Amino acid sequence: MKPRISVLTLGVSNLEKSVAFYRDGLGLRTDGIVGKEFEFGAVAFFDLQNGLKLALWPRTSISNDTGIAFQSPSALEFTIGHNVTSKDEVNVVMEMAEKAGAKIIKPASDTFWGGYACYFQDPDGHLWEIVYNPAFLPED
Repeated sequence: MKPRISVLTLGVSNLEKSVAFYRDGLGLRTDGIVGKEFEFGAVAFFDLQNGLKLALWPRTSISNDTGIAFQSPSALEFTIGHNVTSKDEVNVVMEMAEKAGAKIIKPASDTFWGGYACYFQDPDGHLWEIVYNPAFLPED
């Protein structure tokens, strides 16, 4: 399999609230909610980098599409890592997320491996790690 992942989809409970968090709170670019004309079609896409998109889709719609019964989510299934270029940027992003309504899980601090990181949960409990790793700096 060639690595061609182009969309990461997060299941959400309240699409409008989640769109506001990512668009207004974190500043991610989106054209808003599309597909409202379909019973299970309402979804929002956000541009990330290099053609990668973040999609927000109601959990009930994912359940309908996959045929998997609706179940309680767990924050420990995966984390989303957002790498930044400095310790200060970790703090800035964490403050943005907190102002937008995120729950701070672990405040920013030095890590055992020489970096600096924090964790927060979005309104649906998805776990984000904001991290400065001097050995793994992002391209701007």
